[in-house]
Amino acid sequence: MNQGIDLQGSFVEALVGLGVPAGAAKALWLPLPMVVILVGATVSIFVTVWLERKISAAAQQRIGPEFAGPMGTLQAAADGIKLIFKEDITPAKADPILFTLGPAIVVIPVFLSYLIVPFGQNLVITDIGVGIFLWIALSSIAPIGLLMSGYSSNNKYSLLGGLRAAAQSISYEIPMALAVLAVVLMSNSLSTIDIVNQQSGYGILGWNIWRQPAGFLIFWIAALAECERLPFDLPEAEEELVAGYQTEYTGMKFGLFYVGSYVNLVLSALIVSILYLGGWESPISVSWLASLIGVSETTPWLQVITASLGIMMTLFKAYALVFIAVLLRWTMPRIRIDQLLDFGWKFLLPVSLVNLLLTAALKLTFPMAFGG
Repeated sequence: MNQGIDLQGSFVEALVGLGVPAGAAKALWLPLPMVVILVGATVSIFVTVWLERKISAAAQQRIGPEFAGPMGTLQAAADGIKLIFKEDITPAKADPILFTLGPAIVVIPVFLSYLIVPFGQNLVITDIGVGIFLWIALSSIAPIGLLMSGYSSNNKYSLLGGLRAAAQSISYEIPMALAVLAVVLMSNSLSTIDIVNQQSGYGILGWNIWRQPAGFLIFWIAALAECERLPFDLPEAEEELVAGYQTEYTGMKFGLFYVGSYVNLVLSALIVSILYLGGWESPISVSWLASLIGVSETTPWLQVITASLGIMMTLFKAYALVFIAVLLRWTMPRIRIDQLLDFGWKFLLPVSLVNLLLTAALKLTFPMAFGG
């Protein structure tokens, strides 16, 4: 297995070579990945907002944003600046503490989840053994913030939106977790690095989407519901609830909900690419190509190309899924809340249970193909 580029090791080695003590070099490394992730996630918001507006405009035969920057690329930045300078209003008789904490509780877990997203063999903040389990646990926190925001707003529409968000999250978290368990069963690990490595070596044919087609669909539907994307945007359905739990929010508190929504969409797309689309792996195995032309996998220039290609492949797969999510927004009608709950409990949950049991049976019967 190609171990790829060890960024931390190279960084520490370079500083030690300049005379910096090893302990100080490691201490200097610690904040860097967090800064990179914070910047990367923020940039992903601008890219996703711009893509959503342009793709939506194309779907509706409009031009979309075009005046703020080249091709309207700075429109999201203009919107963000506007929200920063807007007046922050707390409604009368609202609970000011819960009202302020709600948006923060929605956003912080989403950013923390980027800790376990790998872009290469060593291009990950932390490869903890329970990485995918940590993501599921963190994603369960956001609905608490939504419920808190709805309850503290002293508004019936906000409260209904918060209650819908909690009910929707509980309904779709379980099928999503069962779909992930089927992948974990095949990978024999909860580590995101191990899950991608289990799909490597055979190019596109090794990806989990071929062995887990039902799991892929269940996970993607549940992820869209978790992100409250159409047709699952019931917690903020404007025709029924004004803006749901966001109704009473203004300024940057209102903006935090949008930041959390878009970062969560990109994060969900990245997790899908890791679980089912081979993560950083290319459709044609780089290892196979290297052996074909007689180049060692440890050759420095090949490692740089492999790492760059890995980052591009991960982002390409993720943004392809974002593109599909945006198209679904303008092609699928919003469903009713009772239909949403019925679909989650009466269809997705039984299907995900059958998928898990079937995966266990196939693992015992065909251990070579299903990670025995």
